[in-house]
Amino acid sequence: MSTTRRNGRRFVLALYTVIVGIAGVLGLILGEYVFAGSSPELFFVIDLPATAVGFATFGIVTVGVGLGLPLVLVGFVSRRVDDKDT
Repeated sequence: MSTTRRNGRRFVLALYTVIVGIAGVLGLILGEYVFAGSSPELFFVIDLPATAVGFATFGIVTVGVGLGLPLVLVGFVSRRVDDKDT
């Protein structure tokens, strides 16, 4: 495995972490201004409280899963394609 490949994976992981962190911070900020009647539902099943922490949790989990699953699939496919070339 070359150092360029490791640096690329590290960059993608850092970018993923930053994006998920931004979603959490925005959830905290927006959770302070949302009316009490609208509470988030995680995966349409789990009711979260209509507080800043509830909205931050919703943002982190939703964005984390929404970006994380495709990234894991891309990593899986890229390892399989690299193996067939050798």
